Amino acid sequence: MDLLRHLRYFVAVAEELHFGRAAQRLHMAQPPLSQRIRGLERELGVELLKRSTRRVELTPAGRVLLAEARELLAQAEHLQAVMGRVQAGELGELRAAAPPMVGGAAVARLLTAFHERCPDVQLELRESTTPALLQALADGSLDIGLVSRPARLGALAGGPTFATALGVLLAADGAPEGPVELGQLRDRELVLFPRESAPDQYDELLATCSAYGFVPRAVHHAVATPFAAGVVLAGRAVGFATADEPLPPGVVWRPLAGRPLQWRVSTAWRPGAAGTAVAAFNDAATAVLADAGWTPVDAPGPARRVPRPASGLLT
Repeated sequence: MDLLRHLRYFVAVAEELHFGRAAQRLHMAQPPLSQRIRGLERELGVELLKRSTRRVELTPAGRVLLAEARELLAQAEHLQAVMGRVQAGELGELRAAAPPMVGGAAVARLLTAFHERCPDVQLELRESTTPALLQALADGSLDIGLVSRPARLGALAGGPTFATALGVLLAADGAPEGPVELGQLRDRELVLFPRESAPDQYDELLATCSAYGFVPRAVHHAVATPFAAGVVLAGRAVGFATADEPLPPGVVWRPLAGRPLQWRVSTAWRPGAAGTAVAAFNDAATAVLADAGWTPVDAPGPARRVPRPASGLLT
C-alpha cells in the first residue's frame, strides 16, 4: 500500500466529511475513493469513519489519525522540497578545489563571495594541482574547480579565463629600480613551481622565456612563494610572482617589461554537476578575480613542449 497517498485520500474525506466533495477535490471518482478508505481501515485495523446515507463522521481513531496524517504529509512535502533544493544545487555540499597560485587572500574572498550567493551550501574547498583537479572532476570526486590555463579540459565545461601579469623576484642587493627585460636574466637560474603542478603552463612559461632570450642555467622547483623567495635570496636565481604576494626582507618584486608572462586561470566543472551551487561558485570566482585586477582573456590551447634546462631539485 502507498501509505502517503492513502493518507492524502483520508485527509480529504475527513476535512470535507463528504465523499463526493472529497472526490472532486482529489480529481477522482467517488467509488475508487471509498475503496481506498476501506483499504486504509483494513491496513490499520481500525474504523476511521462512520458512514450513513446522510453524513460522514470521524471516529475517535479517525480524529487521532487526521492530526497525525496532517503532520506526516507536511513532513513529506518538506522532505520533497528539501530534496528538490539539493537536486537543484541550492542545498547540501559543493566540492571544489583551486591551485596554490590563486593565493590565500583570493581564497578567502572566494569563500565569502560563494557563501553570500549560496548560504545553505557547505563549500568544501581544497588546494590541488591542475592535473589532479582535472582528474577529480572527470571521476566525479569534485564538482568544480579553478584550473591553471592552458590546460586540456576534455569533456569538462569551462568558464571564462582570467589573467594577471607576473613580475620577477630578485635579491634586493643590486636589483634594478624599473621594469626588467626577460633577456636581462639570461645568466640566472630560475626557481619555478614543479612541472607536475601545471604541465602546460610550465612548458608555456619556459617557451616564452626562451623566446624573449632567457634560457635559465638551471631550474629549481618550489611549491610555495616563501620557499622560492628563499632560493632567490641566495643571489643566483630569480623567480616569478604576482605583485601582491608577500615577500621576505631582502627580496624585491619588479615588473617585466611588456608583461610577457601571466598566470591564467578559469573555472572548470563536470557538465552533470551543473546547478545553483556550481553557478554560484563560477560567479563568485569571476567576481573575485575581476575585483583583484585579473583581466578576462581568450582561453589558449595546450602549450607546446620545449626542451627544459638542467634541473636542480631543491624540494
